Amino acid sequence: MFVKEIIETKVNMKIEFEGHHITCNVQYSKRKKISLHMDAQGLVTVKVPNHTSEEVIIQAVKHYGQWIIEKSQLIAKTQETPKEREYVHTGKFLHLGKEYDLNELIDIEDLSEEELKNKLKKFYFTSCKKIIGERIINYQQVLKVKPKSFDIIESRTKWGSCSSDRKLTFNYRLAMAPIEVIDYVIIHELCHLHHMNHDRSFWRRVGSIMPDYKEKEAFLARQGQFMTL
Repeated sequence: MFVKEIIETKVNMKIEFEGHHITCNVQYSKRKKISLHMDAQGLVTVKVPNHTSEEVIIQAVKHYGQWIIEKSQLIAKTQETPKEREYVHTGKFLHLGKEYDLNELIDIEDLSEEELKNKLKKFYFTSCKKIIGERIINYQQVLKVKPKSFDIIESRTKWGSCSSDRKLTFNYRLAMAPIEVIDYVIIHELCHLHHMNHDRSFWRRVGSIMPDYKEKEAFLARQGQFMTL
């Protein structure tokens, strides 16, 4: 099923796929192949050769239907407002990618909400320092680098950093992420000891150790707003 509105060489089309409605912007032009793109807001654009039939367009979109639906759901989730945390024994908090009740992470007896928040933050700082201290050693050996030091900090904007004097920092909130995501940030910052900027050589070095690093970046971009106190 589809509904279309023709505007010069552009068509707005709504296609039904497994109970979902996919709205597409179809653009006709002098081209040889069909291409499909989804932007950060979830708008699907299908670029097709002139005179491409509606049936061919529908089949092309349905071919990527599952991917479109899954990505649309992820985009919708990133636009959700994080829920306010409840500092009670059943309040849910992340640690190493899994959700735990607050009383599974720290002792909560006879503490005020502010005391609980401070105690939980200390828990994450300690956990993050321990995990990174253990895991950074192996990657130092693989990359043949050694930082001058590393520290755990609080930051709203950075997951990690590398200074010109070879000092690394890591955001304490990484303790909320899965181990493989923590590993990515470790590798990322260690690679800066070879390449201080984000040029092609830098990303090749990162990819040589973690080929799927883009998935880890996407996780932080998508889930970072939920990794909070």
